[in-house]
Amino acid sequence: MNQPTTQPLKVGIIGGGFMARTHTRAARAAGAQVVSVLSSRPERSVAAAAALGIDHAAATLDELLERVDVVHVCSPNATHAGHARAVLEAGKHVVCEKPLAIAPEEAAELVDLASRAGVTAAVPFIYRFHPMARQARHEAAGGGIGRLLTVRGDYLQDWMLLERDSDWRVDPTVGGPSRAFADVGSHLVDLLEFVAGERIMKVNARLGIAHPTRGGRPVQTEDAAVCIVEMEGGAIGSLMVSQVNAGRKNALTLELGGTNGSVVFDQEHPDELWLGGRNGSTTLSRDAPSNVEDAVRLSVVPAGHPMGYLDAFNAFVLDTYAAIAGGAPAGLPTFADGLRAAILTSAVLESSRSNSWVDVSTVSDRADVQHIL
Repeated sequence: MNQPTTQPLKVGIIGGGFMARTHTRAARAAGAQVVSVLSSRPERSVAAAAALGIDHAAATLDELLERVDVVHVCSPNATHAGHARAVLEAGKHVVCEKPLAIAPEEAAELVDLASRAGVTAAVPFIYRFHPMARQARHEAAGGGIGRLLTVRGDYLQDWMLLERDSDWRVDPTVGGPSRAFADVGSHLVDLLEFVAGERIMKVNARLGIAHPTRGGRPVQTEDAAVCIVEMEGGAIGSLMVSQVNAGRKNALTLELGGTNGSVVFDQEHPDELWLGGRNGSTTLSRDAPSNVEDAVRLSVVPAGHPMGYLDAFNAFVLDTYAAIAGGAPAGLPTFADGLRAAILTSAVLESSRSNSWVDVSTVSDRADVQHIL
C-alpha cells in the first residue's frame, strides 16, 4: 500500500485527446507534477507530450509506470480495463475515465483488485462536484422534499445528429456495446443515485439509432436511450439520454419530486437550484450563507462569479489526491461507483434486447454481477 507523502504527486496520463487535456489541467491545478504521457503509438506519445506540455513521452506502459505515483486513464473505452488492471497490479493509484469497463465482470474484477492493492481508485463522475449538486443532495437527504415520489432525468447532446458525424465510439470493438448510455447515461444514473440517496431497482429501456451507417460503417450502438426506472423507496421516473437532440450541447437535468416539494439541478445553469413547493417555488443560488457545508467546501469563488465544468473536474481531482494522501473527502466516486454504472448500462442493454423489465434490486455487490448477464 502506498504511503502518504508530502512531495507533489507524480502523474502519468494514458491518452492524448480531449479528456487527457482536461485531466492534465486538473492534475496541475491540484499541485501535482504531470511527468509522463502514453498514447497508442510512440510517435503519438511524442505528439501528445508536445501538445500537453509534458516532458516525457513513454514508449510503453511499463516505462510510464516507473515514473509515476498515479495514472489517469483517458484511452478509448475498450482499453480502460486493461490499462487500469496494469496500473493496479503495479501498486499505483489510478483515475479511470468512464466507462470503467465495457462489461460488468471486468469492472467487478477491477473493484476487487483495487481493494487488494490498497490504493485510491476513482472514476470522474464529476457532476457530483458542482456545489449545487451537493446542495440538491442535501435537499433530498435532509427531508426538505419529503418522501421521494418521482424522478426525471435528461442528458441531451447533438454532436452525433448528422449521418456524417462519426467518432471512434461508433465502433463497438473500441467504444463498447453501448455508446450514448455508457458515455453520458452513466453520468446521469450516477448523479441520480448520488443526489437521491437511493438506488435504481428496476429498469425498462428502449434504444434508438438515428442513422444505419456513419462514415461508411454500420451503426450497432445507440444514439439515444429512454428508460423507465423504479427506485428502492418506490418512486418511479423516466430517464432520457441522447446525442442527437438538435441544439442541445450538454443538457444534463435532474428533477426529484417528493411529498413536500421538488428540486431541480440543471448542469448548464449549475450555480442555482429550482425548489418547487405547493404554495410557491423559489430559486436557490450558490451563496455561502444559504448553502450546506459540503456545497460551501466546493465553492472556490464567491457567489456571482460563475462556476462550471472545469471547476467541478478540478474539485474531483483535488479530492482524489486528498484521498491518496490519506484523507476521506465526502462523495468521492470510486471504482465501486464505476461498477454500478456498468451494471446499470448492462441492464439497459438487456432490457432493450428482451423488451422487458430488468430487476437490479439484488445487484448490490461484486458477487451479484452475474445475475443480470
